[in-house]
Amino acid sequence: MLLKDKKVAIIGGGPGGLTLARLLQLKGVDMKVFERDVNKNIRHQGSTLDLHEESGLEAIRRADLIQEFMENHRPNAGRFRIMDKHANILLDEHEVEYDRDETRPEIDRQVLRDILLNSLNPETVVWDSHFLLMERKNEGWLLHFKNGSQVYADFVVAADGANSKIRPYITDIKPVYSNITIIEGNVYDAAVNAPKMWELTNHGAGSVMIMGDNQSLSINTKADGTLSFYSGNVVTENWVSESGIDFSNNKSVAAWFKEQFGSWHPMYQEIFETDHISIVPRPMYHFPFDQTWETLPNLTMLGDAAHRMPPYAGEGVNMAMQDAYELAECLTVNEFKAIKDAVAKYELHMQKRASEITQDTLKNTEMIHSDDAANKMVAMLTGE
Repeated sequence: MLLKDKKVAIIGGGPGGLTLARLLQLKGVDMKVFERDVNKNIRHQGSTLDLHEESGLEAIRRADLIQEFMENHRPNAGRFRIMDKHANILLDEHEVEYDRDETRPEIDRQVLRDILLNSLNPETVVWDSHFLLMERKNEGWLLHFKNGSQVYADFVVAADGANSKIRPYITDIKPVYSNITIIEGNVYDAAVNAPKMWELTNHGAGSVMIMGDNQSLSINTKADGTLSFYSGNVVTENWVSESGIDFSNNKSVAAWFKEQFGSWHPMYQEIFETDHISIVPRPMYHFPFDQTWETLPNLTMLGDAAHRMPPYAGEGVNMAMQDAYELAECLTVNEFKAIKDAVAKYELHMQKRASEITQDTLKNTEMIHSDDAANKMVAMLTGE
């Protein structure tokens, strides 16, 4: 096997990095995951995820974790409503029996992460390992972390997300702004703190997509009663710093939403009227469709580090998990004579797949923030 007697370092303990860790560990590879979080409980992981048959679910099967997944997924959370800015329901699956959850089952991100973490051998994840930099040493890399530790690895995988610190060691290709910035948030104990919005989600059993005035508001829930949302806003790239909004002050954000979404039904204002909320602005970027780079024999990347994009196709975690199983397969089959050859095949397929999905995602992003978007979305979903 190509990785026999090699030390592998995976930087980042998200779903992509942990899936790769599980798959490599099943093959007996000597590897560690280096995660900046102090421990697995220090940071509450994001919203619910829908895993796709050919990507996320396929990765779960290959990781031999399908039973654990099915015991912990949320069977009805994939049901959704499409609404317009006047609070009219244009398409409603909340009360309809259908099998979408069987092909794209939903699971909370935290639960998925715990399943993957629990599948790994003890001490596989090295917590409190905030990556700073690395330098070439022998045939591999000497990695430096914020806590002062240094680790040598023969092979490194960047799974450290959209703002990857390792990507620049591979390529200098920069991301492109998508013209959309989202305001991402969580309302805790939403049944109490945002009861009207909670009711819209069928009391936590479904999701809602609202569109109007070239803006959007996506809402879903977690099993713990948290309402997660993100608003899509067509603004300039530097809007976050130039808007004058204090995003650490909920009242400042609420005042902006009341003005910017002022033509929307007053009910929607409830989402920002509670103090039991966390808010983060996120400009949305993507990489060029034709991005390529020279393959390295000791370093590669997966997930958002390789192909970040807006969330309007639900592909992010699925692509990362597909990256993981395709990379693991290339590195552990007996098809290649050298690691570089295996990585080259993985990267070629990954780049082609990412290009296609990025283009589809941007088409969705543009449509969702266009004129009469809610009716366009209904027409697309119903085949009309």
